[in-house]
Amino acid sequence: MRAVALLFLAIPLTGALIAAALSPWILGPGMVAKSSANLLIPLPSALGDQAPAGNSVVLAADGSVLTYFYRNNRTPVPSDRIAPVMKQALVDIEDARFYEHNGLDVQGTARALVSNLVAGTVQEGGSTITQQLVKQTLLQTAQTPEDRQSATEQSVGRKLREARLALALEEKYSKDEILTRYLNLVYFGEGTYGIQAAARRYFSVDAADLSLVQAAMLAGLVQTPTADDPIQDPGRALARRNQVLDRMHVHGHLSDADLAALSAEPVTVAPSPPPPNGCVGAPIGGFFCDYLQRYVTETLRIPQSVLEGGGLTIQSTLRPDIQLSGDAAVLKTQPLGAPLAAIFTAVEPGTGHVQAMSVNRRFGYDANDPAQESLNLNVAASQGAGSTYKVFVAAAALAQGIPPSNTITTSDPYVSRVYKDGVRPYVVQNAGQYPPTLTMVEALVRSSNTYFVALEDQLRSVEQPVRMAQRMGLFSLDPVADQIVAENRGSFTLGAEATSPLALASAYSTMAANGTQCDPTPVTGVLDATGQPLRLGDGSPVDVGDHCTPEAIPAQVATTLNQILLGDVSLPIGTGTRARVPGHDVAGKTGTSQNRFSIAFIGYTPRYTASVMVLNPKQNQDVGTYGGGYAAQIWQDAMGPIVAAGPADAFPPPGIPLSVAPPPQVRDSGNGNGNGGRTGNGGRTGNGGRTGRGG
Repeated sequence: MRAVALLFLAIPLTGALIAAALSPWILGPGMVAKSSANLLIPLPSALGDQAPAGNSVVLAADGSVLTYFYRNNRTPVPSDRIAPVMKQALVDIEDARFYEHNGLDVQGTARALVSNLVAGTVQEGGSTITQQLVKQTLLQTAQTPEDRQSATEQSVGRKLREARLALALEEKYSKDEILTRYLNLVYFGEGTYGIQAAARRYFSVDAADLSLVQAAMLAGLVQTPTADDPIQDPGRALARRNQVLDRMHVHGHLSDADLAALSAEPVTVAPSPPPPNGCVGAPIGGFFCDYLQRYVTETLRIPQSVLEGGGLTIQSTLRPDIQLSGDAAVLKTQPLGAPLAAIFTAVEPGTGHVQAMSVNRRFGYDANDPAQESLNLNVAASQGAGSTYKVFVAAAALAQGIPPSNTITTSDPYVSRVYKDGVRPYVVQNAGQYPPTLTMVEALVRSSNTYFVALEDQLRSVEQPVRMAQRMGLFSLDPVADQIVAENRGSFTLGAEATSPLALASAYSTMAANGTQCDPTPVTGVLDATGQPLRLGDGSPVDVGDHCTPEAIPAQVATTLNQILLGDVSLPIGTGTRARVPGHDVAGKTGTSQNRFSIAFIGYTPRYTASVMVLNPKQNQDVGTYGGGYAAQIWQDAMGPIVAAGPADAFPPPGIPLSVAPPPQVRDSGNGNGNGGRTGNGGRTGNGGRTGRGG
């Protein structure tokens, strides 16, 4: 009831001048009585214990800042991180009786009115700091147009509500708490909210280190931040700053000598740019940032409004060293904005942590700038990945008990006994000369088309390879998997289906983790503004754990394939020898789609998996080389230094005996056409039956 009594005492002001200026407050005891019951209503949540939220920050895996998300650039700081002179300057210019009143200051309001009328300009504010805090809080936290209208309308109801809430705040919080909250909330111009953001923007210092003249400058901005901006209008800013210094002198906080000396100082600013906001402004990893933002809002179900206004701390999985190495590697092969996009994507085996996403593009929305791209090419599926799909057929065969020494003799061209091209048998041809008789080990390292279609014949159906690819994490296959199975496409092994680079890296990381499949994730933690794990609106915790399936494929299948694919990089007959890192186990597989519209290489170690695809995302274009060319070279340029800097981890021995090692034969080259109206490429190529679509 103390708050009610204070309001009754504050409203019936006397004096004709005051009454004329403050008529909304003096409409008679009937209005006051009608509203007095509302004085006992609890404070709204926006005015509760929690301080105003600041920018949400995204941290890289090493703790460095990747970017921020915010609507209002704000970094709240505690009271002890705000310079005392800043607090004093603000109180002296805005609310000199702040430490004496209880939220409403009749005497101060009257004095401010007279002072402003005499000066002809705004010398002092009419509302107390507490009242201003109420108004700004309700305005900045408004979620609907109706809420914003309610916070700003010129009405008796709003004035009474602000008065009630100001009195209630003073009942609950100390003066220092109110002042600190106000300084963290108020707008200081140049897109800055709160004293820390303002101190950084105008003077490149922290709020704790503001000098007296700097504090006076910022205190003067509260009333008219645009007009008195020291960056845009130093002359007007000087006049306003000196008004603040004069008020400090009047209230005994500045000596005559100090006033004279400080008033003579010119306006000096040292602007700092605002912190990056969102993915376009991220200094590195723009495409990773885009993937993270979509993951946060769609998978983790955190609303965009909370991301931009909740003061979250998001711990991401991005490795800056891998990201920067990938950035340099793609640009070394394809210039920024070249028609061909070089796409590098790294995933950690055993966790699914996405470590880097590099493209020879900048993330952005300017359609007229060829160097900018808003479509996330690391995630999108546009072109096929060629012979990289042969691994899925080999995995299905091994899981069915067909050994690595499985020997098949094929003709070239090879006519399938199981698969059809319309009404005719499916026919495939190799590129270059291959021995007619090969083991699975030899065929996978050499990338023989005829062998793998014949191996599909042994399996009798393409369903097992398709489901194996899905279990391994090739999520870009999910929308078309059932159709491929229904049509029993023998061309599946040649990798014609549009493939996401991230999905490809994810699937191969399952082999690197010896059969454990992990869903890709860019986030390992999300904290709220208080530093506690974030909870959703329904109270449930945000799920930031790794989502892994042990033995998604049999461990003996994965370890066996790892040993075979070491040969693709280390043996002379391998197609990915450019990716070799001396002294380290690197397994891999190349792929080239039909007509060389895209090329791919996936290399992996026990610690790292990274895919590379090169393609034109706008139209079909001959890349001009095979997967063992640009793609393997980009992988080596990106991952070679990373792998070489770490321990020489070895893959475990094969779970299924290889029996026969690939003999050192001459590596094939070139491209070849199939029969039956479809094209089948082999060796470093790998598309047939269907073509990937550009775009």
